[in-house]
Amino acid sequence: MEIRVLKYFLTVAREGSITGAANSLHLTQPTLSRQLQDLERELGQKLLDRGKYKVKLTPEGMILRKRAEEIVEMVEKTEAEFKSINDIVGGDIYIGCGETESMKYIAEVMNELRTEYPLIKFHIYSGNAEDVTEKLDKGLLDFGVLIQPIDLSKYDNITIPKKDVWGILIPKKHHLAQKDLIHLNDIVNEPLIASRQMSKKYSAASGFLNWFGESFDKLNIVATYNLVYNAAIMVESGMGIAITLDKLIKNNTKICFRPLSPKLESGLDIVWKKYQVFSPPAKLFLQKLYNKFNLQNPY
Repeated sequence: MEIRVLKYFLTVAREGSITGAANSLHLTQPTLSRQLQDLERELGQKLLDRGKYKVKLTPEGMILRKRAEEIVEMVEKTEAEFKSINDIVGGDIYIGCGETESMKYIAEVMNELRTEYPLIKFHIYSGNAEDVTEKLDKGLLDFGVLIQPIDLSKYDNITIPKKDVWGILIPKKHHLAQKDLIHLNDIVNEPLIASRQMSKKYSAASGFLNWFGESFDKLNIVATYNLVYNAAIMVESGMGIAITLDKLIKNNTKICFRPLSPKLESGLDIVWKKYQVFSPPAKLFLQKLYNKFNLQNPY
């Protein structure tokens, strides 16, 4: 498979039309069709269902689209890294992160590095721990900023010396908004919108199992989320109250945050793959991170 042909295939998938894709790629339609037919023969699979005016991806085509996007992204990232070798003041740094107010510390380091090296660019991918570590493992990200608990067996890390506080998002008109602290008996029978960290897979390590105790399996969880913006919309709609970290939703006049009591906190780690070979910009960023937290860089 050639990268060029994979890009052709992705363009057809995006346009939904061989004619539209050919125009976008500045190719003739017969040339593009021949390239796609050659790709199908090479893989031994039909990738496109061809209609009179539109094409649709077959199940095999959908698989290839996902893989092709990853391959093209990796190739482009690799090319950018090699271009930056001869010019250390420029290049790209890819960071995946969960939602946390402590991201401001990372942003401060990013801004400091950009001030010194204005040709460095940052590319931020937001997602939960599984999303971020999947891209880290595939080499699509240089660093991940993850909320604990995290399995660090495959990664090196820096722990940020600050913890985020868990609590609930509730409508300001809700009766619990009158309380300063939220206890277990306040929410055990409420409809809950649960974060990923509350799932059975993570509940023990993250502290939720201890906090809820025997009530954990009896919780009335009506929805789950991995990005708090969507959780906030569900809270506004009256669907339930969301368990989330503090200081993620700001300037919202309809909902408010109240911390749990006893206090429940989560730490934060900046992680990268063990034995990773860093591009010059990523190496500079890592050094800035160590400086920020007064740690000695072992690399």
